Amino acid sequence: MQLRFAATMATNCQMWRPDRGRCFKSYGIITVLFMDLVLQCVNGYLSSPHVNQDPPYTRDAQHGPVITSPVVPAAASVSPADEESYTSKCPSGGLCSRLPADCIQCNYQHNCTYGKPASFYCKPKNGVHCIGESGQQQTNFSLSITCQFCWQLDPSQYRCSNSTNCMTVSCPRKRYNATCDVLDHVHCLGKRRFQKRLFCNWTGGYKWSTALALSITLGGFGADRFYLGQWREGLGKLFSFGGLGIWTLIDVLLIGIGYVGPADGSLYI
Repeated sequence: MQLRFAATMATNCQMWRPDRGRCFKSYGIITVLFMDLVLQCVNGYLSSPHVNQDPPYTRDAQHGPVITSPVVPAAASVSPADEESYTSKCPSGGLCSRLPADCIQCNYQHNCTYGKPASFYCKPKNGVHCIGESGQQQTNFSLSITCQFCWQLDPSQYRCSNSTNCMTVSCPRKRYNATCDVLDHVHCLGKRRFQKRLFCNWTGGYKWSTALALSITLGGFGADRFYLGQWREGLGKLFSFGGLGIWTLIDVLLIGIGYVGPADGSLYI
């Protein structure tokens, strides 16, 4: 009986193994199709609008960037105090192209050719009224300026702060960090307030002509050194009678060429 049962099981196993492989293959295909169907249902549910939610295109339309006109920039909201500060120095009824830079808003673009004239579209700020060449009031106008940044302007077109803490007669000449502001009626690209490193060029009010005259006439008594604020050298010349004349002649030469200057390190007028 045992031998017959074992032979029967072996025959069944030989017949079942090929079927078992085909069954596993069919089950795998069915499982993959079922999972694909489930994933499609989940994606459809997530992409569809739910309760108390707007569709995706509605949200994008509400919260997307606002496209403004490329010609004239959108007017920025300003507080009444700021509006009063710039309207007080903005002439009313004048030419739009002559308005100070603080009175207008322009769509400055930095892709112009450096050093060449470039035209930009501008508009006066709120509360500022101007007219065009025809005499009619304008809200948009064209402004032609030279394509350059504010820090590249000629020094005559901006004003910088002076430092009285650096020596102007040192070698090499000392520099200081200055804060510069562009003049009101000068238009340029970039920030109108910028930093520049300038040579020390301040003056304490001493005149070169006065110092030279005192050195020639009263240099033996140290008058030139006293005038320049150099008290110790002045006393030395006074009690040595100008170094018996030698120190006097040397000072005339040194003051004449500008080598000896004011004690505070400033420039002659």
